[in-house]
Amino acid sequence: MSTSPHPRSHNQDAALGPKSRAEFERSKAVTPGGSMRAATYFAPHPPYAARGSGPWVTDVDGRRIFDCANNFFSLIHGHAFPPVVAALHDAIDRGTAFGLPLTGESDLGEELRRRAPRLEQVRFVNSGTEAVMFAVKAARAITGRPAIAKIEGAYHGAYDHVEISLDPTPDNWGADRPASVPYAKGTPRAVAEDTLVLRFNEPQQCRELLQEHAHRLAAVLLDPLASRAGMVPASVAFCEALQESCRKPGILLIMDEVISFRLASGGAHDAFGLEPDLVALAKIIGGGLPVGAVAGPARHMAVFDHTKGKPAVSHGGTFSANPLSMAAGVAAMRAYDDEAVARLNRMGDDLRQAANMAFSQRSLPAQMTGLGSLFRLHPSTAAITDYRSCYQKAAQKTAISAIQFGLLERGYLLTPNCSGALSTPMTDADIRDLTAAIVEAVSETRSANSW
Repeated sequence: MSTSPHPRSHNQDAALGPKSRAEFERSKAVTPGGSMRAATYFAPHPPYAARGSGPWVTDVDGRRIFDCANNFFSLIHGHAFPPVVAALHDAIDRGTAFGLPLTGESDLGEELRRRAPRLEQVRFVNSGTEAVMFAVKAARAITGRPAIAKIEGAYHGAYDHVEISLDPTPDNWGADRPASVPYAKGTPRAVAEDTLVLRFNEPQQCRELLQEHAHRLAAVLLDPLASRAGMVPASVAFCEALQESCRKPGILLIMDEVISFRLASGGAHDAFGLEPDLVALAKIIGGGLPVGAVAGPARHMAVFDHTKGKPAVSHGGTFSANPLSMAAGVAAMRAYDDEAVARLNRMGDDLRQAANMAFSQRSLPAQMTGLGSLFRLHPSTAAITDYRSCYQKAAQKTAISAIQFGLLERGYLLTPNCSGALSTPMTDADIRDLTAAIVEAVSETRSANSW
């Protein structure tokens, strides 16, 4: 029995709607590729959103879509969350931007510190990319070293150094040791040379490489649940290897919690038992508005202190800590309390367990990984531990695209690589329906394609 909230169509244009198609054609005239973000595009074109409420989006053709993309995991309370809307109405009446500091930045900073005491001080920016970039710049200033290490396949935003080995292939990723593979064309060779690449969940190799390069490493950058690296949790052994290998030679550990901060009230570093030197934040801490932050112990954050002249790291930003993002962030984070965290994490466990059991019972070559309220679908039954083990062949990529579209036909939105995030307005019944829709879409795709 289909769980679709509206009739399905196998005609893509009909399924996506004529108004969305027209909007895409209009957009192509003013922006290359017809979309402001590559991540929101899929062929032949995406639906265009008109409004959202709770876990639902209504597109310009009037279709209601159950939203598991949540603006790429940033909407922890779904769309138009009433406390955030009320906070924004109050803030906007008082002005949208000032060339003076405001109390709201301290309000959100204190809320983050209350949840995660290690985050003694914070500097707000406008995106996760900026948060990671400033954390890396701070690490270089603190240590006096130029290079960083990052995980193969992990996404950390658009800063040149952290894009290295974002999407390597078997042809260039290296055999015994990971190669440093540029992502954007024209990336200077020195950027790749100053970026050491580590394989995820390979503790012994991690120890060896960090020891060998310790003299030049300012920091190791870690997302403990990187979606593009499989969305599998960092193992205890790997976390221990990273922490120990950083401490002895004074390499800073930077946690990228732009997405994974949602995993626990105290953040991902608390959930994984790590003691980072700096943490990059974004997504849910802005309540649905643009935001980013670099945070950590006061002794490290002192590199940004501008009160005694030129700081070690100069940080500005016309819209950093803007009053709307601060107000929305405070409202969103205060509502994401211990009970809400535990409930979402339990619902995520239920989703993954039910989906994987159904795949097994139906002999479908698929599995769902993730942790807490985050999940990713893979067209494979092989063990997934890192980027290489989840690397998809051509037939698998075709299958994932078909599954994503099959879910959209059924009224469910996942990201193009079939990742998703739960939000607080979702119910247990919603999760059961989502599970059924995912299994249906995988089964239908498997019947039409082999992978």
